[in-house]
Amino acid sequence: MKRDSDLKTLRHSAAHVMAAAVCRLFKDVQLDIGPATDDGFYYDFDLPHRLAPDDLARIEEEMRRIQEENHPFEKIVMTRSDAEDFLRRKGQRYKLERLADISSEEEVTFYRSGDFIDLCRGPHVESTGRIGAFKLLSVAGSYYRGRETNPMLQRIYGTAFYTGEELSQFLQQRKEAQKRDHRRLGKALDLFSIHDEAGPGLVHWHPKASMVRYLIEDFWRREHLRRGYQFVYSPHIGRSVLWEISGHLDFYRASMYSPMDVDEEQYFIKPMNCPFHILIYKTGIRSYRQLPLRWAELGTVYRYEKAGVLHGLLRVRGFTQDDAHIFCTPEQVAEEIRNTLRFAMDMWKAFDFKEMSAFLSTRPHKYVGDPARWDQAVHSLEMALRDLRLPYETDPGGGAFYGPKIDIHVKDALGRDWQTSTIQFDFNLPEKFDLEYVAGDGRPHRPYLIHRALLGSIERFFGILVEHYAGAFPFWLAPEQVRIVPVSEKTYEYARVTADRLRSRGFRVSLDTRPDTINARIRDAQMDKIPYMAVVGQREASAGTVSLRSRDEGDLGSFSLEAILRRFMAENHPATHLAADSLNRNQPIGVHHA
Repeated sequence: MKRDSDLKTLRHSAAHVMAAAVCRLFKDVQLDIGPATDDGFYYDFDLPHRLAPDDLARIEEEMRRIQEENHPFEKIVMTRSDAEDFLRRKGQRYKLERLADISSEEEVTFYRSGDFIDLCRGPHVESTGRIGAFKLLSVAGSYYRGRETNPMLQRIYGTAFYTGEELSQFLQQRKEAQKRDHRRLGKALDLFSIHDEAGPGLVHWHPKASMVRYLIEDFWRREHLRRGYQFVYSPHIGRSVLWEISGHLDFYRASMYSPMDVDEEQYFIKPMNCPFHILIYKTGIRSYRQLPLRWAELGTVYRYEKAGVLHGLLRVRGFTQDDAHIFCTPEQVAEEIRNTLRFAMDMWKAFDFKEMSAFLSTRPHKYVGDPARWDQAVHSLEMALRDLRLPYETDPGGGAFYGPKIDIHVKDALGRDWQTSTIQFDFNLPEKFDLEYVAGDGRPHRPYLIHRALLGSIERFFGILVEHYAGAFPFWLAPEQVRIVPVSEKTYEYARVTADRLRSRGFRVSLDTRPDTINARIRDAQMDKIPYMAVVGQREASAGTVSLRSRDEGDLGSFSLEAILRRFMAENHPATHLAADSLNRNQPIGVHHA
Protein backbone atom coordinates (compact mmCIF):
# COMPACT_ATOMS: atom_id res chain seq x y z
CA MET A 1 0.00 0.00 0.00
CA LYS A 2 2.90 2.36 0.67
CA ARG A 3 4.13 1.95 -2.89
CA ASP A 4 0.65 2.90 -4.13
CA SER A 5 0.67 5.96 -1.89
CA ASP A 6 4.16 6.91 -3.04
CA LEU A 7 3.16 6.44 -6.68
CA LYS A 8 0.25 8.86 -6.22
CA THR A 9 2.67 11.37 -4.72
CA LEU A 10 4.97 10.95 -7.73
CA ARG A 11 2.05 11.42 -10.14
CA HIS A 12 0.74 14.47 -8.34
CA SER A 13 4.22 15.95 -8.55
CA ALA A 14 4.29 15.18 -12.27
CA ALA A 15 1.00 17.09 -12.62
CA HIS A 16 2.70 20.13 -11.06
CA VAL A 17 5.59 19.84 -13.50
CA MET A 18 3.10 19.62 -16.37
CA ALA A 19 1.32 22.76 -15.13
CA ALA A 20 4.66 24.55 -14.87
CA ALA A 21 5.47 23.54 -18.46
CA VAL A 22 2.09 24.82 -19.70
CA CYS A 23 2.69 28.16 -17.94
CA ARG A 24 6.09 28.46 -19.64
CA LEU A 25 4.72 27.73 -23.10
CA PHE A 26 1.43 29.67 -23.10
CA LYS A 27 0.20 33.05 -21.93
CA ASP A 28 -2.67 33.92 -19.60
CA VAL A 29 -2.96 30.44 -18.10
CA GLN A 30 -5.63 30.03 -15.44
CA LEU A 31 -4.98 27.02 -13.18
CA ASP A 32 -7.58 24.84 -11.50
CA ILE A 33 -6.61 21.44 -10.01
CA GLY A 34 -4.17 18.64 -10.85
CA PRO A 35 -4.76 15.47 -8.81
CA ALA A 36 -3.30 12.00 -9.14
CA THR A 37 -5.66 9.27 -10.35
CA ASP A 38 -5.60 5.47 -10.20
CA ASP A 39 -3.61 5.26 -13.43
CA GLY A 40 -2.00 8.68 -13.80
CA PHE A 41 -2.85 12.34 -13.30
CA TYR A 42 -4.53 15.31 -14.96
CA TYR A 43 -4.56 19.08 -14.70
CA ASP A 44 -7.36 21.49 -15.69
CA PHE A 45 -6.49 24.76 -17.44
CA ASP A 46 -8.31 27.79 -18.79
CA LEU A 47 -6.22 29.47 -21.46
CA PRO A 48 -6.84 31.30 -24.76
CA HIS A 49 -4.89 28.73 -26.81
CA ARG A 50 -6.97 25.75 -27.89
CA LEU A 51 -4.89 22.73 -26.92
CA ALA A 52 -4.56 19.99 -29.52
CA PRO A 53 -2.88 16.56 -29.41
CA ASP A 54 0.12 18.07 -31.22
CA ASP A 55 0.70 20.38 -28.24
CA LEU A 56 1.33 17.41 -25.94
CA ALA A 57 4.77 16.72 -27.45
CA ARG A 58 5.84 20.34 -26.82
CA ILE A 59 4.58 20.20 -23.24
CA GLU A 60 6.38 16.89 -22.65
CA GLU A 61 9.63 18.37 -23.97
CA GLU A 62 9.30 21.33 -21.58
CA MET A 63 8.52 18.93 -18.73
CA ARG A 64 11.77 17.10 -19.41
CA ARG A 65 13.67 20.40 -19.20
CA ILE A 66 12.07 21.10 -15.82
CA GLN A 67 12.88 17.55 -14.77
CA GLU A 68 16.53 18.05 -15.71
CA GLU A 69 16.61 21.37 -13.84
CA ASN A 70 15.76 19.34 -10.72
CA HIS A 71 14.02 22.09 -8.73
CA PRO A 72 13.18 21.13 -5.14
CA PHE A 73 9.51 21.08 -4.13
CA GLU A 74 9.33 23.62 -1.32
CA LYS A 75 6.35 23.90 1.01
CA ILE A 76 5.18 27.46 1.72
CA VAL A 77 2.68 28.21 4.50
CA MET A 78 0.65 31.43 4.24
CA THR A 79 -2.09 33.07 6.22
CA ARG A 80 -5.45 33.06 4.49
CA SER A 81 -5.25 36.81 3.77
CA ASP A 82 -1.73 36.49 2.35
CA ALA A 83 -2.86 33.58 0.19
CA GLU A 84 -5.79 35.62 -1.13
CA ASP A 85 -3.51 38.58 -1.90
CA PHE A 86 -1.03 36.32 -3.67
CA LEU A 87 -3.65 34.64 -5.86
CA ARG A 88 -5.28 37.98 -6.72
CA ARG A 89 -1.92 39.40 -7.81
CA LYS A 90 -1.43 36.34 -9.98
CA GLY A 91 -4.94 36.70 -11.39
CA GLN A 92 -5.80 33.07 -10.52
CA ARG A 93 -9.59 33.27 -10.08
CA TYR A 94 -10.18 29.50 -9.98
CA LYS A 95 -7.55 29.07 -7.29
CA LEU A 96 -9.21 31.85 -5.30
CA GLU A 97 -12.47 29.91 -5.38
CA ARG A 98 -10.65 26.72 -4.38
CA LEU A 99 -9.09 28.63 -1.49
CA ALA A 100 -12.60 29.33 -0.19
CA ASP A 101 -13.14 25.55 0.05
CA ILE A 102 -10.31 25.20 2.55
CA SER A 103 -11.51 25.13 6.14
CA SER A 104 -10.50 28.12 8.25
CA GLU A 105 -8.93 25.65 10.66
CA GLU A 106 -6.56 24.30 8.01
CA GLU A 107 -3.27 25.93 7.19
CA VAL A 108 -2.99 27.29 3.65
CA THR A 109 -0.08 25.70 1.84
CA PHE A 110 1.58 26.34 -1.51
CA TYR A 111 4.37 24.39 -3.19
CA ARG A 112 7.15 26.02 -5.18
CA SER A 113 9.29 24.29 -7.81
CA GLY A 114 11.55 26.75 -9.61
CA ASP A 115 9.45 29.75 -10.69
CA PHE A 116 6.16 27.82 -10.43
CA ILE A 117 4.05 28.21 -7.28
CA ASP A 118 0.74 26.40 -6.80
CA LEU A 119 -1.92 26.26 -4.09
CA CYS A 120 -1.66 22.65 -2.92
CA ARG A 121 -1.94 20.42 0.13
CA GLY A 122 0.85 18.15 -1.11
CA PRO A 123 2.72 15.96 -0.55
CA HIS A 124 5.33 15.91 -3.30
CA VAL A 125 8.51 14.09 -4.18
CA GLU A 126 11.80 15.70 -3.21
CA SER A 127 12.39 17.53 -6.49
CA THR A 128 11.23 17.80 -10.09
CA GLY A 129 14.03 15.43 -11.07
CA ARG A 130 12.24 12.65 -9.16
CA ILE A 131 8.97 12.53 -11.15
CA GLY A 132 10.03 9.32 -12.91
CA ALA A 133 9.07 8.24 -16.42
CA PHE A 134 6.04 10.09 -17.72
CA LYS A 135 3.83 10.41 -20.77
CA LEU A 136 1.04 12.81 -21.69
CA LEU A 137 -1.92 10.87 -23.04
CA SER A 138 -4.74 13.11 -24.21
CA VAL A 139 -6.54 16.43 -23.93
CA ALA A 140 -10.26 16.81 -23.31
CA GLY A 141 -12.85 19.32 -22.16
CA SER A 142 -14.00 19.42 -18.55
CA TYR A 143 -16.52 21.69 -16.87
CA TYR A 144 -15.20 23.59 -13.88
CA ARG A 145 -16.24 21.66 -10.75
CA GLY A 146 -18.06 19.22 -13.03
CA ARG A 147 -21.07 21.54 -13.46
CA GLU A 148 -22.42 22.08 -16.95
CA THR A 149 -23.33 25.70 -16.17
CA ASN A 150 -19.69 26.52 -15.39
CA PRO A 151 -16.91 27.39 -17.87
CA MET A 152 -15.42 24.58 -19.95
CA LEU A 153 -11.76 24.02 -19.04
CA GLN A 154 -9.11 22.06 -20.92
CA ARG A 155 -7.89 18.92 -19.20
CA ILE A 156 -4.59 17.25 -20.01
CA TYR A 157 -4.28 13.61 -18.95
CA GLY A 158 -0.95 11.97 -18.30
CA THR A 159 0.68 9.16 -16.39
CA ALA A 160 3.95 8.57 -14.58
CA PHE A 161 5.81 5.57 -13.19
CA TYR A 162 9.02 4.93 -11.32
CA THR A 163 10.71 3.33 -14.32
CA GLY A 164 10.58 3.47 -18.09
CA GLU A 165 9.86 -0.26 -18.15
CA GLU A 166 6.71 0.21 -16.03
CA LEU A 167 5.64 3.06 -18.29
CA SER A 168 6.17 0.94 -21.42
CA GLN A 169 4.09 -1.88 -19.95
CA PHE A 170 1.30 0.57 -19.11
CA LEU A 171 1.34 2.10 -22.59
CA GLN A 172 1.23 -1.33 -24.19
CA GLN A 173 -1.71 -2.30 -21.99
CA ARG A 174 -3.39 0.99 -22.84
CA LYS A 175 -2.92 0.34 -26.54
CA GLU A 176 -4.52 -3.07 -26.13
CA ALA A 177 -7.32 -1.52 -24.05
CA GLN A 178 -8.04 0.94 -26.87
CA LYS A 179 -8.37 -1.98 -29.28
CA ARG A 180 -10.82 -3.60 -26.84
CA ASP A 181 -12.78 -0.42 -26.10
CA HIS A 182 -16.41 -1.55 -25.99
CA ARG A 183 -17.53 1.63 -27.78
CA ARG A 184 -15.28 0.90 -30.76
CA LEU A 185 -16.15 -2.80 -30.81
CA GLY A 186 -19.82 -2.00 -30.30
CA LYS A 187 -19.82 -0.13 -33.59
CA ALA A 188 -17.51 -2.52 -35.46
CA LEU A 189 -19.53 -5.60 -34.42
CA ASP A 190 -22.93 -3.88 -34.65
CA LEU A 191 -23.79 -4.45 -30.98
CA PHE A 192 -25.39 -1.27 -29.64
CA SER A 193 -25.87 2.43 -30.23
CA ILE A 194 -26.74 5.60 -28.31
CA HIS A 195 -28.67 8.33 -30.13
CA ASP A 196 -28.89 12.07 -29.47
CA GLU A 197 -32.47 12.00 -30.71
CA ALA A 198 -33.46 9.62 -27.91
CA GLY A 199 -31.15 11.11 -25.31
CA PRO A 200 -27.59 10.57 -24.02
CA GLY A 201 -26.94 7.63 -21.73
CA LEU A 202 -29.86 5.60 -23.11
CA VAL A 203 -28.74 2.38 -24.77
CA HIS A 204 -30.23 0.80 -27.90
CA TRP A 205 -29.42 -2.91 -28.02
CA HIS A 206 -28.95 -4.27 -31.55
CA PRO A 207 -29.87 -7.90 -32.42
CA LYS A 208 -26.42 -9.39 -31.75
CA ALA A 209 -26.00 -7.75 -28.36
CA SER A 210 -29.62 -8.53 -27.54
CA MET A 211 -28.90 -12.22 -28.13
CA VAL A 212 -25.91 -12.09 -25.77
CA ARG A 213 -28.06 -10.27 -23.22
CA TYR A 214 -30.76 -12.93 -23.55
CA LEU A 215 -28.17 -15.65 -22.91
CA ILE A 216 -26.77 -13.81 -19.90
CA GLU A 217 -30.20 -13.21 -18.41
CA ASP A 218 -31.32 -16.78 -19.14
CA PHE A 219 -28.25 -18.12 -17.33
CA TRP A 220 -28.85 -15.61 -14.51
CA ARG A 221 -32.43 -16.77 -14.03
CA ARG A 222 -31.56 -20.47 -14.07
CA GLU A 223 -28.84 -20.01 -11.46
CA HIS A 224 -31.13 -17.98 -9.21
CA LEU A 225 -33.74 -20.72 -9.32
CA ARG A 226 -31.05 -23.26 -8.37
CA ARG A 227 -30.29 -21.19 -5.27
CA GLY A 228 -33.83 -20.78 -4.01
CA TYR A 229 -34.62 -17.31 -5.32
CA GLN A 230 -38.04 -16.20 -6.48
CA PHE A 231 -38.63 -13.57 -9.16
CA VAL A 232 -40.64 -10.40 -8.75
CA TYR A 233 -41.47 -7.54 -11.11
CA SER A 234 -42.06 -3.95 -10.04
CA PRO A 235 -43.42 -0.75 -11.62
CA HIS A 236 -41.22 1.81 -13.36
CA ILE A 237 -42.78 4.79 -11.57
CA GLY A 238 -44.03 5.45 -8.06
CA ARG A 239 -45.85 8.17 -6.13
CA SER A 240 -43.71 10.76 -4.41
CA VAL A 241 -44.91 9.52 -1.01
CA LEU A 242 -43.09 6.21 -1.59
CA TRP A 243 -39.80 8.00 -2.20
CA GLU A 244 -40.42 10.24 0.81
CA ILE A 245 -40.82 7.20 3.07
CA SER A 246 -37.73 5.51 1.62
CA GLY A 247 -35.70 8.70 1.99
CA HIS A 248 -34.73 8.91 -1.67
CA LEU A 249 -36.28 12.36 -2.09
CA ASP A 250 -34.13 13.65 0.76
CA PHE A 251 -30.84 12.00 -0.16
CA TYR A 252 -31.10 11.07 -3.84
CA ARG A 253 -33.26 13.78 -5.40
CA ALA A 254 -30.50 15.19 -7.65
CA SER A 255 -30.19 11.79 -9.36
CA MET A 256 -33.94 11.28 -9.85
CA TYR A 257 -35.71 12.41 -12.99
CA SER A 258 -38.21 15.24 -12.75
CA PRO A 259 -41.62 14.24 -11.45
CA MET A 260 -44.67 13.81 -13.66
CA ASP A 261 -48.21 14.70 -12.69
CA VAL A 262 -50.68 11.82 -12.67
CA ASP A 263 -54.19 12.38 -11.29
CA GLU A 264 -52.93 15.59 -9.68
CA GLU A 265 -50.20 13.71 -7.82
CA GLN A 266 -46.47 13.62 -8.41
CA TYR A 267 -44.84 10.41 -9.62
CA PHE A 268 -41.11 9.74 -10.05
CA ILE A 269 -39.34 7.29 -12.34
CA LYS A 270 -37.67 4.75 -10.10
CA PRO A 271 -33.92 5.04 -9.45
CA MET A 272 -33.97 1.83 -7.40
CA ASN A 273 -36.11 -1.28 -6.99
CA CYS A 274 -35.89 -1.81 -3.23
CA PRO A 275 -38.96 0.17 -2.05
CA PHE A 276 -41.19 -1.89 -4.35
CA HIS A 277 -39.79 -5.18 -3.06
CA ILE A 278 -40.43 -3.98 0.47
CA LEU A 279 -44.05 -3.16 -0.38
CA ILE A 280 -44.48 -6.72 -1.66
CA TYR A 281 -43.08 -8.00 1.66
CA LYS A 282 -45.63 -5.92 3.56
CA THR A 283 -48.64 -7.43 1.78
CA GLY A 284 -48.95 -10.16 4.37
CA ILE A 285 -47.97 -11.30 7.86
CA ARG A 286 -44.59 -13.01 7.55
CA SER A 287 -43.62 -15.91 9.81
CA TYR A 288 -40.07 -16.89 10.67
CA ARG A 289 -40.96 -20.21 9.01
CA GLN A 290 -41.22 -18.39 5.64
CA LEU A 291 -37.80 -16.80 5.92
CA PRO A 292 -35.44 -16.36 4.28
CA LEU A 293 -37.20 -14.76 1.33
CA ARG A 294 -34.88 -14.19 -1.62
CA TRP A 295 -36.53 -11.97 -4.23
CA ALA A 296 -34.71 -11.13 -7.45
CA GLU A 297 -35.54 -8.80 -10.32
CA LEU A 298 -33.87 -7.68 -13.50
CA GLY A 299 -35.30 -4.23 -12.89
CA THR A 300 -34.70 -1.29 -15.21
CA VAL A 301 -34.03 1.98 -13.36
CA TYR A 302 -33.21 5.52 -14.42
CA ARG A 303 -30.75 7.86 -12.76
CA TYR A 304 -29.62 11.28 -13.90
CA GLU A 305 -25.89 11.41 -14.58
CA LYS A 306 -24.13 14.53 -15.76
CA ALA A 307 -23.32 14.47 -19.46
CA GLY A 308 -19.61 14.79 -18.75
CA VAL A 309 -19.42 11.47 -16.89
CA LEU A 310 -21.44 9.36 -19.35
CA HIS A 311 -19.22 6.69 -20.89
CA GLY A 312 -20.58 4.18 -23.38
CA LEU A 313 -22.20 1.30 -21.50
CA LEU A 314 -20.13 1.83 -18.36
CA ARG A 315 -21.92 4.99 -17.19
CA VAL A 316 -25.47 5.43 -18.46
CA ARG A 317 -28.78 6.96 -17.43
CA GLY A 318 -31.03 3.96 -17.96
CA PHE A 319 -29.90 0.50 -16.92
CA THR A 320 -31.11 -2.88 -15.70
CA GLN A 321 -29.91 -3.94 -12.27
CA ASP A 322 -29.54 -7.63 -11.48
CA ASP A 323 -31.12 -6.81 -8.19
CA ALA A 324 -32.17 -8.96 -5.26
CA HIS A 325 -33.26 -8.48 -1.67
CA ILE A 326 -33.00 -11.06 1.07
CA PHE A 327 -35.28 -10.87 4.11
CA CYS A 328 -34.02 -13.11 6.90
CA THR A 329 -33.80 -13.69 10.64
CA PRO A 330 -30.68 -12.99 12.72
CA GLU A 331 -29.99 -16.73 12.88
CA GLN A 332 -29.96 -16.95 9.07
CA VAL A 333 -27.68 -13.99 8.36
CA ALA A 334 -24.32 -15.78 8.36
CA GLU A 335 -25.43 -18.54 5.97
CA GLU A 336 -27.20 -16.09 3.63
CA ILE A 337 -24.10 -13.92 3.35
CA ARG A 338 -21.85 -16.91 2.72
CA ASN A 339 -24.20 -18.28 0.05
CA THR A 340 -24.54 -14.88 -1.60
CA LEU A 341 -20.79 -14.35 -1.69
CA ARG A 342 -20.23 -17.78 -3.19
CA PHE A 343 -22.98 -17.06 -5.74
CA ALA A 344 -21.23 -13.85 -6.77
CA MET A 345 -17.88 -15.61 -7.13
CA ASP A 346 -19.45 -18.43 -9.15
CA MET A 347 -21.13 -15.97 -11.50
CA TRP A 348 -17.92 -14.11 -12.31
CA LYS A 349 -15.95 -17.32 -12.71
CA ALA A 350 -18.60 -18.54 -15.17
CA PHE A 351 -17.68 -15.59 -17.39
CA ASP A 352 -13.93 -16.31 -17.16
CA PHE A 353 -13.00 -13.81 -14.45
CA LYS A 354 -10.71 -15.74 -12.14
CA GLU A 355 -8.89 -13.11 -10.06
CA MET A 356 -11.08 -11.62 -7.36
CA SER A 357 -10.69 -9.59 -4.20
CA ALA A 358 -13.02 -7.65 -1.91
CA PHE A 359 -13.40 -4.54 0.21
CA LEU A 360 -15.25 -4.73 3.52
CA SER A 361 -16.72 -1.38 4.62
CA THR A 362 -17.64 -1.14 8.31
CA ARG A 363 -19.72 1.12 10.59
CA PRO A 364 -19.18 4.86 10.08
CA HIS A 365 -19.27 7.51 12.79
CA LYS A 366 -22.88 8.39 11.95
CA TYR A 367 -25.18 5.43 11.47
CA VAL A 368 -28.69 4.15 12.03
CA GLY A 369 -29.69 0.88 13.66
CA ASP A 370 -28.75 -1.21 16.65
CA PRO A 371 -24.96 -1.43 17.22
CA ALA A 372 -25.34 -5.13 18.06
CA ARG A 373 -26.92 -5.71 14.64
CA TRP A 374 -24.09 -3.83 12.99
CA ASP A 375 -21.56 -6.00 14.80
CA GLN A 376 -23.34 -9.18 13.75
CA ALA A 377 -23.57 -7.98 10.15
CA VAL A 378 -19.90 -7.04 9.93
CA HIS A 379 -18.92 -10.34 11.56
CA SER A 380 -21.05 -12.27 9.04
CA LEU A 381 -19.46 -10.45 6.11
CA GLU A 382 -15.96 -11.00 7.45
CA MET A 383 -16.52 -14.69 8.23
CA ALA A 384 -17.90 -15.30 4.73
CA LEU A 385 -14.80 -13.71 3.19
CA ARG A 386 -12.54 -15.84 5.37
CA ASP A 387 -14.49 -19.06 4.83
CA LEU A 388 -14.30 -18.65 1.06
CA ARG A 389 -10.68 -17.47 1.25
CA LEU A 390 -11.39 -14.38 -0.75
CA PRO A 391 -8.59 -11.83 -0.17
CA TYR A 392 -9.96 -8.57 1.16
CA GLU A 393 -9.11 -5.20 2.64
CA THR A 394 -11.10 -3.48 5.36
CA ASP A 395 -12.26 0.11 5.04
CA PRO A 396 -12.92 1.06 8.69
CA GLY A 397 -15.87 3.41 8.92
CA GLY A 398 -16.41 3.25 5.15
CA GLY A 399 -19.89 1.74 5.24
CA ALA A 400 -23.04 3.67 4.39
CA PHE A 401 -24.98 5.14 7.30
CA TYR A 402 -27.58 2.38 6.86
CA GLY A 403 -25.31 -0.69 6.85
CA PRO A 404 -21.94 -2.37 6.18
CA LYS A 405 -21.12 -3.94 2.82
CA ILE A 406 -18.78 -6.03 0.70
CA ASP A 407 -17.68 -4.83 -2.73
CA ILE A 408 -16.10 -7.45 -4.97
CA HIS A 409 -13.42 -6.50 -7.48
CA VAL A 410 -12.39 -8.63 -10.45
CA LYS A 411 -9.46 -8.39 -12.85
CA ASP A 412 -10.10 -8.68 -16.57
CA ALA A 413 -7.93 -10.19 -19.30
CA LEU A 414 -5.71 -7.07 -19.26
CA GLY A 415 -5.32 -7.14 -15.48
CA ARG A 416 -7.57 -4.10 -15.02
CA ASP A 417 -9.57 -3.87 -11.82
CA TRP A 418 -13.38 -3.59 -11.94
CA GLN A 419 -15.66 -3.03 -8.96
CA THR A 420 -18.55 -5.42 -9.51
CA SER A 421 -20.79 -7.28 -7.04
CA THR A 422 -22.13 -5.62 -3.90
CA ILE A 423 -23.61 -7.21 -0.77
CA GLN A 424 -25.11 -4.49 1.43
CA PHE A 425 -26.91 -4.65 4.76
CA ASP A 426 -29.69 -2.12 5.31
CA PHE A 427 -30.89 -1.21 8.80
CA ASN A 428 -32.67 1.92 7.57
CA LEU A 429 -35.46 0.76 5.26
CA PRO A 430 -36.82 -1.96 7.59
CA GLU A 431 -37.31 0.80 10.17
CA LYS A 432 -38.78 3.34 7.74
CA PHE A 433 -41.27 0.80 6.37
CA ASP A 434 -41.82 -0.90 9.75
CA LEU A 435 -40.98 -4.40 8.48
CA GLU A 436 -41.80 -7.32 10.78
CA TYR A 437 -41.97 -11.06 10.96
CA VAL A 438 -43.52 -13.22 13.67
CA ALA A 439 -40.80 -15.16 15.48
CA GLY A 440 -41.00 -18.46 17.34
CA ASP A 441 -41.96 -16.60 20.52
CA GLY A 442 -45.12 -15.34 18.78
CA ARG A 443 -43.94 -11.71 18.89
CA PRO A 444 -43.08 -9.35 16.01
CA HIS A 445 -39.39 -8.86 15.23
CA ARG A 446 -37.49 -6.77 12.70
CA PRO A 447 -36.03 -8.80 9.80
CA TYR A 448 -32.57 -8.26 8.40
CA LEU A 449 -32.59 -6.78 4.89
CA ILE A 450 -29.72 -7.50 2.50
CA HIS A 451 -29.41 -5.70 -0.84
CA ARG A 452 -27.44 -7.68 -3.39
CA ALA A 453 -26.29 -7.18 -6.98
CA LEU A 454 -24.05 -9.80 -8.60
CA LEU A 455 -23.35 -8.36 -12.04
CA GLY A 456 -24.19 -4.78 -11.09
CA SER A 457 -26.09 -3.68 -14.16
CA ILE A 458 -26.56 -5.60 -17.40
CA GLU A 459 -25.34 -2.62 -19.44
CA ARG A 460 -22.10 -2.13 -17.53
CA PHE A 461 -21.53 -5.88 -17.27
CA PHE A 462 -21.92 -6.26 -21.03
CA GLY A 463 -19.44 -3.42 -21.60
CA ILE A 464 -16.91 -5.09 -19.29
CA LEU A 465 -17.55 -8.42 -21.01
CA VAL A 466 -16.94 -6.98 -24.51
CA GLU A 467 -13.57 -5.59 -23.39
CA HIS A 468 -12.65 -8.73 -21.43
CA TYR A 469 -13.24 -10.96 -24.46
CA ALA A 470 -12.14 -8.29 -26.99
CA GLY A 471 -15.51 -8.90 -28.66
CA ALA A 472 -14.68 -12.58 -29.25
CA PHE A 473 -17.37 -14.14 -27.06
CA PRO A 474 -16.94 -17.78 -26.06
CA PHE A 475 -19.03 -20.29 -27.96
CA TRP A 476 -21.87 -20.49 -25.42
CA LEU A 477 -22.29 -16.69 -25.43
CA ALA A 478 -21.61 -15.90 -29.09
CA PRO A 479 -24.63 -14.33 -30.80
CA GLU A 480 -23.65 -16.21 -33.96
CA GLN A 481 -21.94 -19.51 -33.16
CA VAL A 482 -21.22 -20.83 -36.63
CA ARG A 483 -21.37 -19.36 -40.11
CA ILE A 484 -21.81 -21.78 -42.99
CA VAL A 485 -19.97 -20.73 -46.13
CA PRO A 486 -20.86 -22.66 -49.31
CA VAL A 487 -18.12 -22.62 -51.94
CA SER A 488 -20.52 -22.21 -54.87
CA GLU A 489 -24.20 -22.27 -55.83
CA LYS A 490 -23.92 -26.01 -56.38
CA THR A 491 -23.60 -26.56 -52.63
CA TYR A 492 -26.22 -24.01 -51.47
CA GLU A 493 -28.82 -26.71 -50.86
CA TYR A 494 -26.43 -28.88 -48.82
CA ALA A 495 -25.40 -25.78 -46.86
CA ARG A 496 -29.06 -24.98 -46.09
CA VAL A 497 -29.76 -28.53 -44.94
CA THR A 498 -26.67 -28.39 -42.70
CA ALA A 499 -27.77 -25.04 -41.23
CA ASP A 500 -31.28 -26.36 -40.55
CA ARG A 501 -29.86 -29.44 -38.84
CA LEU A 502 -27.68 -27.34 -36.55
CA ARG A 503 -30.53 -24.91 -35.80
CA SER A 504 -32.81 -27.80 -34.91
CA ARG A 505 -30.33 -28.71 -32.18
CA GLY A 506 -30.46 -25.18 -30.78
CA PHE A 507 -27.31 -23.68 -32.28
CA ARG A 508 -27.17 -20.14 -33.65
CA VAL A 509 -26.28 -20.44 -37.32
CA SER A 510 -26.06 -18.08 -40.30
CA LEU A 511 -25.64 -18.89 -43.97
CA ASP A 512 -23.40 -16.70 -46.13
CA THR A 513 -24.43 -17.07 -49.80
CA ARG A 514 -23.03 -13.74 -50.98
CA PRO A 515 -21.30 -13.77 -54.38
CA ASP A 516 -17.95 -12.75 -52.84
CA THR A 517 -14.96 -15.08 -52.99
CA ILE A 518 -14.66 -17.84 -50.42
CA ASN A 519 -11.58 -16.16 -48.90
CA ALA A 520 -13.41 -12.84 -48.56
CA ARG A 521 -16.35 -14.48 -46.79
CA ILE A 522 -14.06 -16.38 -44.42
CA ARG A 523 -12.20 -13.15 -43.69
CA ASP A 524 -15.47 -11.36 -42.94
CA ALA A 525 -16.52 -14.15 -40.55
CA GLN A 526 -13.16 -13.84 -38.83
CA MET A 527 -13.60 -10.05 -38.53
CA ASP A 528 -17.07 -10.64 -37.07
CA LYS A 529 -15.37 -12.84 -34.42
CA ILE A 530 -17.62 -15.85 -35.06
CA PRO A 531 -16.31 -18.93 -33.20
CA TYR A 532 -16.65 -21.36 -36.14
CA MET A 533 -16.91 -21.27 -39.91
CA ALA A 534 -18.20 -24.34 -41.73
CA VAL A 535 -17.03 -24.40 -45.37
CA VAL A 536 -18.92 -26.72 -47.69
CA GLY A 537 -17.81 -27.54 -51.21
CA GLN A 538 -18.73 -30.30 -53.64
CA ARG A 539 -16.39 -32.74 -51.91
CA GLU A 540 -18.00 -32.12 -48.49
CA ALA A 541 -21.49 -32.34 -49.97
CA SER A 542 -20.69 -35.71 -51.55
CA ALA A 543 -19.13 -37.06 -48.33
CA GLY A 544 -21.76 -35.60 -45.97
CA THR A 545 -19.10 -33.60 -44.09
CA VAL A 546 -18.09 -29.98 -43.54
CA SER A 547 -14.67 -28.36 -43.41
CA LEU A 548 -14.53 -26.72 -39.99
CA ARG A 549 -12.51 -23.60 -39.29
CA SER A 550 -12.02 -22.13 -35.80
CA ARG A 551 -11.76 -18.42 -35.03
CA ASP A 552 -8.92 -19.14 -32.63
CA GLU A 553 -7.22 -22.25 -34.08
CA GLY A 554 -7.67 -21.88 -37.84
CA ASP A 555 -8.40 -24.84 -40.13
CA LEU A 556 -9.45 -27.93 -38.14
CA GLY A 557 -10.14 -30.31 -41.04
CA SER A 558 -13.24 -32.18 -42.24
CA PHE A 559 -15.82 -33.60 -39.83
CA SER A 560 -19.09 -35.41 -40.06
CA LEU A 561 -22.10 -33.44 -38.92
CA GLU A 562 -22.50 -35.82 -35.97
CA ALA A 563 -18.94 -35.13 -34.84
CA ILE A 564 -19.50 -31.38 -35.11
CA LEU A 565 -22.72 -31.65 -33.11
CA ARG A 566 -20.86 -33.46 -30.34
CA ARG A 567 -18.14 -30.81 -30.33
CA PHE A 568 -20.63 -27.94 -30.21
CA MET A 569 -22.73 -29.56 -27.50
CA ALA A 570 -19.65 -29.98 -25.32
CA GLU A 571 -18.87 -26.26 -25.66
CA ASN A 572 -22.37 -24.86 -25.41
CA HIS A 573 -23.05 -24.74 -21.66
CA PRO A 574 -19.81 -24.59 -19.65
CA ALA A 575 -21.16 -21.86 -17.37
CA THR A 576 -24.19 -23.93 -16.40
CA HIS A 577 -22.00 -26.90 -15.62
CA LEU A 578 -19.65 -24.73 -13.58
CA ALA A 579 -22.39 -23.16 -11.46
CA ALA A 580 -24.19 -26.46 -10.94
CA ASP A 581 -20.95 -28.07 -9.83
CA SER A 582 -20.23 -25.23 -7.42
CA LEU A 583 -23.42 -26.02 -5.51
CA ASN A 584 -21.99 -29.45 -4.69
CA ARG A 585 -18.63 -28.14 -3.52
CA ASN A 586 -17.80 -26.90 -0.07
CA GLN A 587 -14.48 -25.36 -0.95
CA PRO A 588 -13.43 -21.89 -2.08
CA ILE A 589 -13.02 -20.97 -5.72
CA GLY A 590 -9.40 -20.52 -6.69
CA VAL A 591 -8.57 -16.82 -6.46
CA HIS A 592 -5.39 -14.81 -6.53
CA HIS A 593 -4.46 -11.99 -4.23
CA ALA A 594 -4.93 -8.62 -5.86
